[in-house]
Amino acid sequence: MLKQIFISPSSASFELDQPSCYYALQIYDIYLNGELVRTEDRNVFSLYGLLPDTEYMIKIKYSDVEEEVSFRTEPASVTLNVRDFYALGDGQHNDTGAIQAALLSCPKGGRVVIPAGRYLVTALFLKSDIRLELEKDAVLLGETDRHKYPVLPGRIPMEDGEEMYLGTWEGEPDDLFASMITGIDVENVKVYGEGILDENAQNSDWWVDHKVKRVARRPKGIFLNHCRNISFQGITVKNTPSWNQHPFFCRDISYVDLLLTSPKDSPTTDGCDPESCRGVKIIGCRISVGDDCIAIKSGKAEFGKKFRTPSEQITIKNCLMEFGHGGVTLGSEMSGGVRDISVTQCIFRDTDRGLRIKTRRGRGNTAVIDGITFENIQMERVLAPLTINMFYKAGSEAYVAEHFDRSPMPVDDTTPYLGHFTFCSLKISGAQWGAGYFLGLPERPIESVQIEDVVLEMAEDAKEGVIIMTPENPTVCRQGLYFENVNHVCLNRVRVDGAVGDACIFHNVGDKIITETLGSAGGREHV
Repeated sequence: MLKQIFISPSSASFELDQPSCYYALQIYDIYLNGELVRTEDRNVFSLYGLLPDTEYMIKIKYSDVEEEVSFRTEPASVTLNVRDFYALGDGQHNDTGAIQAALLSCPKGGRVVIPAGRYLVTALFLKSDIRLELEKDAVLLGETDRHKYPVLPGRIPMEDGEEMYLGTWEGEPDDLFASMITGIDVENVKVYGEGILDENAQNSDWWVDHKVKRVARRPKGIFLNHCRNISFQGITVKNTPSWNQHPFFCRDISYVDLLLTSPKDSPTTDGCDPESCRGVKIIGCRISVGDDCIAIKSGKAEFGKKFRTPSEQITIKNCLMEFGHGGVTLGSEMSGGVRDISVTQCIFRDTDRGLRIKTRRGRGNTAVIDGITFENIQMERVLAPLTINMFYKAGSEAYVAEHFDRSPMPVDDTTPYLGHFTFCSLKISGAQWGAGYFLGLPERPIESVQIEDVVLEMAEDAKEGVIIMTPENPTVCRQGLYFENVNHVCLNRVRVDGAVGDACIFHNVGDKIITETLGSAGGREHV
């Protein structure tokens, strides 16, 4: 079934309802108003160059199957071309002021169009109720001098004694350089098109001594702070100074058919990091970056405990994740909690880990992760497909030394909780370090892990590595499924091929339900 998932005045995106991962079951033809426009091999595709407020008929055809859907593009009350505001687009003159003037001048329901060209910019601020369109061959090119960027203060005192937070860094308030696209308390905005945001970090000093704060923290690619109903479609965002996409305390945010990319050795260039957000959709995106492809967060101690705002109701579907540290990561800044996360029909390729959950003592009793589902996932050459770690090595050396003893500690208001995790219909090939590692706290074990209909093949030429980051940093190679401090484990139709030693290891695990095939050549269940 063909489903429309995005619409703008000049573009539209569609999703095929098929059980395949990212790529369609077979190549298909796309017709627009009866005319063949192209062939496609992905489950999500987009059309561009459409007219505003116009009715269209789209048809896809493969083998003897045809599907048709009619749709109407959005109207645009006015179209403003940034060239008319004296944006030069020559890649030499700074066009920030001209483009910002067009954005501020655009009335409700209007659109701002950036035509082909290279536009040198620093930070652009969105305005509510408008559309921003980047046409094909339009490039926003990031200024390389950090001193030309405005700064978002981390803390601003308010008249009522409270604080306003504009800048944030790794879950805490901090001064932050504004991003190339910045949204502060805006709503009803769409940014779309075939254009590129080249943030140009490779030609600046953003990646040099990246942990050192110089004036302010590095900007994100696109930063949204307390925004609502914002959608991005089609654009490429690359070479970002730090995280590529960072929605912060936002609601109803969509990312459709994007390419998010940075070199695989670029520091902390995560793909998309929703933080304390509700109703996020990441659909049909390709993400290849230097850190976690998608990292879901909810603040470190102050934000998490003060606002108690989890990241929740997040859908990740039909995406391709490559080369990141983790395909989908939860934490480690998750003091506000993470819940109701669905990851389906995705491919993880050459990432260090597939699912990666990171937390530790001290995140707090509001740090609850629950209701996490991975279904119909394909992993290729992922070093460690499934890892859940409640002893994540984070914080000062003194804190680690005091709080990382493997003996039980009292359960108090600093103790996090991990609930129910479901992994269903996974096909995993070329794993190296281990099949899965699930490590809970002895005083508060992981509640339940259910793994069903999973085939996992270890690479014959696998090399050893650090499967989870703890003070001990255990190094393993071709280890089977390992469970420690888990209340309930259910394994149904699970096969592990090529593990060295035991296919499944349990330590301090409560209920165990194991049905049908579980094994490995020479392997055995070990308790």
